[in-house]
Amino acid sequence: MEDPSVEVAPDTDEPADDDEAAVTVTLAEPAAEAGATEQLRARAERFGDEDEVLIAARERAAEHGIVPIGPGACAALTFLASATRARHVVELGTGAGLGTVSLLRGMPREGLLTSIDCEAAHQGLARRACVDAGFPAGRVRMITGRALEVLPRLSDGGYDLVLVDALTVEYRRYLEEAVRLLRPGGVVALDNVLWTGRVTDTTRREAISSALRETVRAVRGDERLAPLLLPVSDGLLCASVLPR
Repeated sequence: MEDPSVEVAPDTDEPADDDEAAVTVTLAEPAAEAGATEQLRARAERFGDEDEVLIAARERAAEHGIVPIGPGACAALTFLASATRARHVVELGTGAGLGTVSLLRGMPREGLLTSIDCEAAHQGLARRACVDAGFPAGRVRMITGRALEVLPRLSDGGYDLVLVDALTVEYRRYLEEAVRLLRPGGVVALDNVLWTGRVTDTTRREAISSALRETVRAVRGDERLAPLLLPVSDGLLCASVLPR
């Protein structure tokens, strides 16, 4: 007998394999319960009020056409950096600096954040946000360039935390590099993995949806990792590197 509490996405012309089906299973809720769940998610997203530094950075992001990391994900990054006592952090996708500032706020004072982005103008905005937040220039190393060209130059096992918030179709390759960079116990966090709910719709076959589904399957199936999906902002997929 089928479990009436579970609803699986409808069949398509291209059937999903078992792993993809696992990604697209959703809990079926009555309308009232679904509405209550959304209210709880909205409350969780606003739980940590953003200060004027992040609000100003978010406004600059909008002015320059940058999609910033959400408030819930920002709070999660500060928590992760603090919980792991991350001294060496890599950020893929500098944006307007919201993730940069959020990570720095959780890191110890001697910590160094390496932020990689193709756009020098974006990194200029991030530097302004860091200055506004009171962080000295020496706390952040900005590298302008494609992440997949820069990452091979970084040391194996030399980092505590990696944030992935860059070109979505390359997430699978970023994941491979992140696992190489992290020490045992280190954490990779990938932003936007739910892509406003479109990832769980198997009828969507865009490159972004496919790349994100592949990344989620890779994280869930990697025996080296302990995965966790946080339903904050647009989905923050985290994974800790297990002891070897």
